[in-house]
Amino acid sequence: MYDLQSKFNTFYKNHVVLPKSEKNSLFTKKNININRLKDGLIEYNEEKGTDYKLAEEPIVQGSVAMSTVIQNDSNDYDIDVAIVFEKDNLPSGTTATKNMVVNALKKKTKQFKVEPEAKTNCVRIVYAEGYHIDFAIYRRYKNGEDYIYEHCGSEWRERDPRSLTQWFLDQNKEKEYNLREVVRLLKMFSKSRDGWRNMPGGLIQSVLVDEQFQSYDRIDERFYYTVNSIKDRLAYNKEVYNPTDPNKSLKLVSKDSTKMDNLYNRLKDKLSKLDVLFTSSCTYNQAIEAWEEFFNHDYWTDQKEENRSSVAKSFALSEADELYNYRETEEFIQNKFPVKTQYQLDLECKVTKNKKDIGWLQLMLRQRKILLPGYDLEFMAFTNVPSPFKVFWKVKNRGRVAKMEDSVRGQIVQTDSLKHSESTSFKGDHYVECYIVKNGICVAKQRIAVPIKVS
Repeated sequence: MYDLQSKFNTFYKNHVVLPKSEKNSLFTKKNININRLKDGLIEYNEEKGTDYKLAEEPIVQGSVAMSTVIQNDSNDYDIDVAIVFEKDNLPSGTTATKNMVVNALKKKTKQFKVEPEAKTNCVRIVYAEGYHIDFAIYRRYKNGEDYIYEHCGSEWRERDPRSLTQWFLDQNKEKEYNLREVVRLLKMFSKSRDGWRNMPGGLIQSVLVDEQFQSYDRIDERFYYTVNSIKDRLAYNKEVYNPTDPNKSLKLVSKDSTKMDNLYNRLKDKLSKLDVLFTSSCTYNQAIEAWEEFFNHDYWTDQKEENRSSVAKSFALSEADELYNYRETEEFIQNKFPVKTQYQLDLECKVTKNKKDIGWLQLMLRQRKILLPGYDLEFMAFTNVPSPFKVFWKVKNRGRVAKMEDSVRGQIVQTDSLKHSESTSFKGDHYVECYIVKNGICVAKQRIAVPIKVS
C-alpha cells in the first residue's frame, strides 16, 4: 500500500482532531449549564417547597466523553451530560421528572430563544450557534454496597451512565490508544459530503471499528484495513449490539437499517477508489488523488505536486506541537467512579536532589524558585476521610516535549498509599492529582501543579 503516513498524520491532527480551543469551549458550555441547573433547582425548591438535588457530580457521556468529536461536526455538537438524583428524591413518573428539570432550567435560561425542552430520553438546551446540550436524567438506589442506576426515558430503565464510556476507554487502551483515531477518521468520512444524510451515529461506528480493528504500525494502513473489514462485515451482517449489553440492538428504529445500508454502500464505492494504492506503478499524485476522492477534503487537493511548495511554506509558519504523534492516554476519575466531594484533601510535595533537601514545592513556587529537570519529588496527601478507603494517583505531563516523547501519561493508578514519588524529567506545566475513594465513591480529590522549567 502506497505509504502516505506523514500526510495522513498531518490530516488527522490538523483537520480531524478537534482543536483544544473547541474542546475548551464545549466543556465551558457544559459547566455553565450544569451551574444553571444547580442554581435553577435551588430556586425551584424555594418556590415549590421541594428538595431536589443532584446525588453526584454530572457525568459527561457520548462522543465528548470518548473524545471522538471531530471538526466535521461543525457547530452541531451534541454534548451529553448525565445528571443523577436519589430515587427517593424524585417524582415517580418520568414525565414529571423531566418537567421538573425543564422548569428548573427555565429559571436560568430566560435569555435563550428556544426554551429547554423535554425529549423522550433527555432534556435539551439549544444554542443559536448550533450547539445543544442533552441532560440525560438518572435515578439511583443502593443494592447492597453498589448503586443501581435507572435512566429516565419513556419509562425508567436500568442503565449504567458510565458503562459505554468506560467500555470505549478500555478498548482504546487495549488497542494501544489507536481505536479513537480510527473512529474519528471513519466519522470524518461519514460526514464528508453535504448530501450524505442518514449515516449511523458515533456509537455504532465506534462499535464497528472496535469489532473489526486491524493493528498496523502506520495510521493510513490501520484506517484502510479496518474500514475495509467493516465493509466486508456489513455485506452479510448489518446488526450491531450494545457492547455493554449484548442482548440489546443499537438499531432502535426502522431508519437505522437504512443508515447501515448507506454506510456499507458508501464505503464500498469509495474504498474501490483506493485500489490504485496497491499497484506497483502508483505515483504520489495518484495516491493523493485517491485519498482526496475518499475524504472529499481540500487538504488532499493541496498536497498535489503542483501545490506542494506553497503548502510547505505556509505549513512551516503554522506548524504547532499538536502535530506530534503521541497517544492520548489521559483518564478521568468521573468516568470510573461517582464523584461527591465531601472531605478535605491537601497535597504537599518535598523536592530533593541526590538525597539533599531542596525545599517544599509550593513554597519554592511562591518564592519564584525554578523547578528543574533531575529533581526527585515526594508527594504527600493529607485527608480527613475515615478509614478504610482507596487511594488513586494521576500524573499528567503537558507541553511540547511530553508530546514529542509520547509521554503525556494521565492514567489513573490505584496505589492505596498517601505518598507518591516521581522525578522531574522535562519542561512543561505538569500536574499531579490524588483521589480518595470510599464505598465506591470519590469523596475527595486535589491537584498540585508541577511546572518544570529549563535553566
